[in-house]
Parts: sequence; C-alpha cells; structure tokens
Amino acid sequence: MLRGLDPLLSPDLLHMLAAMGHGDDLVIADANFPAESCARRLVRLDGVTATGALNAVLGLLPLDTFVDDPARVMGVVGDPEAVPPVVAEFQTIIDQVADAPAPIRAVDRFDFYDVARAAFGVVLTGETRLYGNIIVKKGVVAPSDGGAQ
Repeated sequence: MLRGLDPLLSPDLLHMLAAMGHGDDLVIADANFPAESCARRLVRLDGVTATGALNAVLGLLPLDTFVDDPARVMGVVGDPEAVPPVVAEFQTIIDQVADAPAPIRAVDRFDFYDVARAAFGVVLTGETRLYGNIIVKKGVVAPSDGGAQ
C-alpha cells in the first residue's frame, strides 16, 4: 500500500502509467472491448467502472496539450452525434480532474480499434455501459510537477 494514491491504481497499472512517454495513448475499455486481441500491454481492472478508472488515471496522468484531441471515444454506430451517458460522465471527469481539460472527440468504431491496437496499453475494466471506452493521450510532466530538474 502507498499513501495518497487512488486504490484503483493497481501495481500493474502504476507501472504502465510510469512507463508511458509523452504522446503515448492509453485505452480505458469497457467489458465488451476486444482487449485481448487489441492490446500490446493489458491491465485488467475487473469490477471497476471505466469512469472510476479514468478518474484515478487522470489524477496522475496529464493530458497532452500539443494535440487537438487528447481524449477520444468510440462514436455510436449509426448515430455519430449521440453522446451516451457514460461519455457525458467521461467529459465531466476530464473537466473536473484533468490538469488541462479538453473536449472529447468521437471517432469511428474501426478508427478507434486502429488507435487502440497501436496504443501503449489497454486497461480493461468491468464497465457494462455500452460505449464505455476512451483513449487518452499522455502529456508532458513538467519539472514543477515533480519531474527531474
């Protein structure tokens, strides 16, 4: 156990987050996501919601400020303008927790899978709400954030 960390941040997830570099993508996926076939690196958080995982991750991981879309979700098939409740909750978490809040951008399902296959890692949650998947791009940890001087 460590102090000051969200208990949802398992040792494997902490290792993955620490190993990521600026510009690396992290997928937080729902229970329906084909994580085993997509992931280069996989961490399981069974029984945890995707929104809970995102909240815990954004407490440590800065969003990339050098891109227009540091947070992407899978668009609803047949209705790309729809915003499922879980996606609205993702946006609320980003607005409240991220050090550099940004609007979420929806991408086509198959484009989402392509990005997921190239992502640094996938966090497979127990999320049961449909479209409970998000990709976040890691930003720079500045020296004033505890990095080396």
